[in-house]
Amino acid sequence: MMKITDLINWFEIWANPTWQENWDNCGWQIEPGVLDEPARVLICLTPTLAVMQEAILLRDNGIPVNLIFAHHPLIFSPLKSLQTGNPIAEMVRLAYTHKIGVYTAHTNFDQVNDGTADVLAQLLQLKQVTPITPTQDGLGYGRVGYLEPSLTLQELLTQIQTQLSPPDLIFSPTEDLQQPIDKVAVLGGSGASFISAVVKTGAQAYLTSDCKFHQFQEARDRNLILIDAGHYATERPACDRLVQKFRDLGVEWVQLSQKDEDFRLFYGV
Repeated sequence: MMKITDLINWFEIWANPTWQENWDNCGWQIEPGVLDEPARVLICLTPTLAVMQEAILLRDNGIPVNLIFAHHPLIFSPLKSLQTGNPIAEMVRLAYTHKIGVYTAHTNFDQVNDGTADVLAQLLQLKQVTPITPTQDGLGYGRVGYLEPSLTLQELLTQIQTQLSPPDLIFSPTEDLQQPIDKVAVLGGSGASFISAVVKTGAQAYLTSDCKFHQFQEARDRNLILIDAGHYATERPACDRLVQKFRDLGVEWVQLSQKDEDFRLFYGV
């Protein structure tokens, strides 16, 4: 039976939190004295009150969840106060009341094999995959690889829609949906700042999210087809992959949260 401390030790050897960017906050967000307990884990993209309530409901129904393992940090900026009604304060109160820890793997999880970008590359069946921006030992941010055989742009968009089920799929305007695409870059979450790096790889299309109006203009001007499938849709698959990894390790109970939120609704969809 794997303890929480053993699970976290394994994870941090695989995706070391010291790899995080200096603006990031990976690792323990709340540790209410659960390290020596058998790991029972709820995995989510974003640690919200809805996910905490889900964990508490599972406890009430006989499944003693004691760890919320999230991709996005709960705490980004230094806290100046904790007051009743503040979402982070409520998360802290509930975490200690119910002994449910909150742990985050963010930019360290983005870089590793089977992390956020690598899972996207696998879903699109990209071959000869390398990082868009290498960091160390073959790891790095984003992935770029080849479609074998190549697809038309329309077929690629259909495959993205099928694999990720985004509520909205935005892409650069093009006169030819039948143009062949054989080299594709991917990066889960907010990846528009990597456009210049993607252009240097020679990729024809770039799947990411959170792209602004003028970033689509920039991509068009640099002959790159920008495809925005949304933050949630491009990162949630890696959370699902993490569930399987933890099960393979022998974690007694692990499940993907059903209360993860996209935070966006599209009228008429």
